[in-house]
Amino acid sequence: MAGKWPYKRVEEIALKVAMGPFGSSIKVETFTDTGIPIISGQHLRDAELTDSEFNFITEEHADSLKNANVQRGDVIFTHAGNIGQVAFIPNHSKYQRYVISQRQFYLRCDTSIILPEFVVYYFKSPEGQHKLLANANQVGVPSIARPSSYLKTIEVPVPSIEEQQVVVRNIKALDVKIRANRRINQTLEAMAQAVFKSWFVDFDPVKARIAAIEQGQDPLRAAMRAISGKTDLELDQMPREHHDQLAATAALFPDTMQESELGAIPKGWQVKRVGDLIELAYGKALKSTDRQEGAVPVYGSGGITGCHNEALVPHGAIIVGRKGTVGSLYWEDDPFYPIDTTFYVKPKAVPMTYCFYAMQTLGLNKMNTDAAVPGLNRENVYRLELVKPSTPVLNAFDGLVAQIRKTMQANETTGQSLAELRDTLLPKLLSGELSVDNTSAEAATA
Repeated sequence: MAGKWPYKRVEEIALKVAMGPFGSSIKVETFTDTGIPIISGQHLRDAELTDSEFNFITEEHADSLKNANVQRGDVIFTHAGNIGQVAFIPNHSKYQRYVISQRQFYLRCDTSIILPEFVVYYFKSPEGQHKLLANANQVGVPSIARPSSYLKTIEVPVPSIEEQQVVVRNIKALDVKIRANRRINQTLEAMAQAVFKSWFVDFDPVKARIAAIEQGQDPLRAAMRAISGKTDLELDQMPREHHDQLAATAALFPDTMQESELGAIPKGWQVKRVGDLIELAYGKALKSTDRQEGAVPVYGSGGITGCHNEALVPHGAIIVGRKGTVGSLYWEDDPFYPIDTTFYVKPKAVPMTYCFYAMQTLGLNKMNTDAAVPGLNRENVYRLELVKPSTPVLNAFDGLVAQIRKTMQANETTGQSLAELRDTLLPKLLSGELSVDNTSAEAATA
């Protein structure tokens, strides 16, 4: 056996292993607004169940699916579709009771022998994933054959409860740091979106200047308040350099509006077709069997699908889902390889930052064609219209949002390093390269 820990079959450490319901047992027409939440793959992306949006069924319906009811402490696996997913329901979960879908099965641990968190971290490790997927069929819809009976035969490491607690505590500490980084980036992304909406959709700085003139007040000061969200007192307390920079930005916005085909827009700004602002370039086919080992991310319409050793696009760009997840948008800072289910954006005299947030307002995900294989027709996108601000305002927006995205990229890099440390910690313990006594020191260096 690998490492120094004893191994036991799952059936020796389980109180129960059971499958989800038959496909016909839960249908869309049985969904309700409240009741017992149904777990799906989107809730199993992290080690802990993600309490995001749920579909529900009635308590009576859930009672009739007794074997598919899960509770806090249960470990949930996916056996069809996105196989290899595994997560447990923590003690602080939003609901006490859930129902799993037909593509899932679960393990209820004997917690006097093994901790659910330890089981999850093991099955997320390379060794655990290899064992879990050894009985998988990748033809058509990926699936694990005889999932519940097969799971019972898998051998897992079973150190003492005390050792498990140390391992879980340290891996969880890294997970907490990773999630904190992710939340910070979500906040920063929301900030960038809010700036775009305020400047280029609601025209807040322009309207603030107009209102101030009408009321006999200082229009520059009004625009500064609109841009920064600060009061006059807070503006007075700003460092002079920041105050002057904000004033310079506020001065770039006009103080009148003009009519256009899209309604009233700031004077001097233009309405342009998307095709005048960007080019949607086609990605290139790259079979998974043709990919070489490397660190260049490969993008499909659903996001990163793997890596390759050479880039099709030698710089950062925006990726747009063309087929599959139509209209999806991804920002990539580094060289990458977009496959043929995607477009990538080539800006025409507008910053990449403006393109990214402007494209979020176009509703691209609703622009499926009626072809045999639904997809995004770029000529249809090109005909859409956007407000193009003046070049100085565009440059000011780019400078502000570029700094936000630079911070996001640094957080992403830190998160990747933390994830690599987390994902190698258990393998090092299993191989004997690292002892439980050293795990705290290893995690502390993160």
